[in-house]
Parts: sequence; C-alpha cells; structure tokens
Amino acid sequence: MSTVLKSAKSIIPLLDRVLVQRVKAQAKTASGLYLPEKNVEKLNQAKVLAVGPGFTDANGNKVTPQVNVGDNVLIPQFGGSTVKLNGDEEVILFRDSEILAKITE
Repeated sequence: MSTVLKSAKSIIPLLDRVLVQRVKAQAKTASGLYLPEKNVEKLNQAKVLAVGPGFTDANGNKVTPQVNVGDNVLIPQFGGSTVKLNGDEEVILFRDSEILAKITE
C-alpha cells in the first residue's frame, strides 16, 4: 500500500519512530561527467526530518529517541516504511533502534 502526501511536514512520527530522507548520491563525477540515473547507487546516509516523542517501557521509564531533527544518520540498506510524497520524493520511517549510527562532520 502506497500513500502519496503533499510534504514531509504533514507526517508526525509516533512513539520511537524517526522520519528520514535519503541523501542523494552525486550524479556527476569529480571530472564533470554525468552518470546515468540507473548507475547511481542509493546511499545509506539520511537526514532526520522528524522524531517521535519516545515511549514508556514496562518499568515506567521514559525512553526517548537518540537522534534529533537535522542529524545525519546511517540507515540499514533495507527496512523501514517508505512513504511517497508529491513528485518522486520518498521519505522513510524507521524505529529509533533500527538507525545504525549518527554521522558527525
């Protein structure tokens, strides 16, 4: 089932969900040559667009997500729930525990 929404701002993650958008790979080489779109690989790097408030565990402790809006993160190759936006844009919902790492610059 595919849902088409107007923008990522209309999505508010619940519990420990994190909304991310993949960083697009360069379609141009260092020497200035353009690569065909089918030859450009999907990167496992994404930018966090929205973060849910967290959840309360069985012991009553508040568990908050470890990432914040604007963080660059490493995501798994597969998984998450893809949501299509107007045009060809896609965003992905992951659980906080599925995010592999934060990327610092």
